[in-house]
Amino acid sequence: MNSPLEGKKSSSVSTRNALMRAAEKLIAQKGIENVSIREIVEASGQKNQSALQYHFENMQGLIRAILESRNEEIHEKRTAMLKKILADNEKPALRDLCEVMVLPTFLLAKSNPAFCQFVIAFGHEIALTPNSALSLVEEKEIHGTSALQTSKLLRTALPHLNSGAYLQRMDSAVRLCSISMSHHSRQKSAFQGPLADLFLNNLIDELVGLLSAPVSKETKAITKLIGSKT
Repeated sequence: MNSPLEGKKSSSVSTRNALMRAAEKLIAQKGIENVSIREIVEASGQKNQSALQYHFENMQGLIRAILESRNEEIHEKRTAMLKKILADNEKPALRDLCEVMVLPTFLLAKSNPAFCQFVIAFGHEIALTPNSALSLVEEKEIHGTSALQTSKLLRTALPHLNSGAYLQRMDSAVRLCSISMSHHSRQKSAFQGPLADLFLNNLIDELVGLLSAPVSKETKAITKLIGSKT
């Protein structure tokens, strides 16, 4: 039999989850700038209008909690994938690593409609950041290091790129993943069936092509010119 303290804790977790899922759904439908705290509280089934402030302080705290929770799910899935891949090969193939970049989110959205709502609501965030998309992904992973580990493995798998070229390619690759997942999540049969599998494999192909392409003489010339002026 649960103690009163355990029951209170369970109720608190349930309320937090209800508020986060309601926020994801509303933001996916209307955009974050068009959603109010009152709407989220009502959609979550809470009678107390101060429930959101009690659990998250404000809207920013709620969004932060959503991102941390979902990023932890992605981290756990990616960690399991990396463990399996590294058990077979200490230096994984580029395609395997590109799969690690996208498959965790794809599988989570496929198995959980609520996660799909999260992708719709926030999938474009990384693609639109004015800063380094790669750094943003690594910074978001508060509970783990699987994104950083994947990045290091990719660096080893791409010896033809110097540090600058690698960072620029990875920035483009991360943005491609973000915007592609965001767009796919809005499709009628998102993450389900043969068309979803085709989307996934095409995206992996695109990542492999983007990262493995040789550096052209034109790019090398411009890089050298910029370097000489700094």
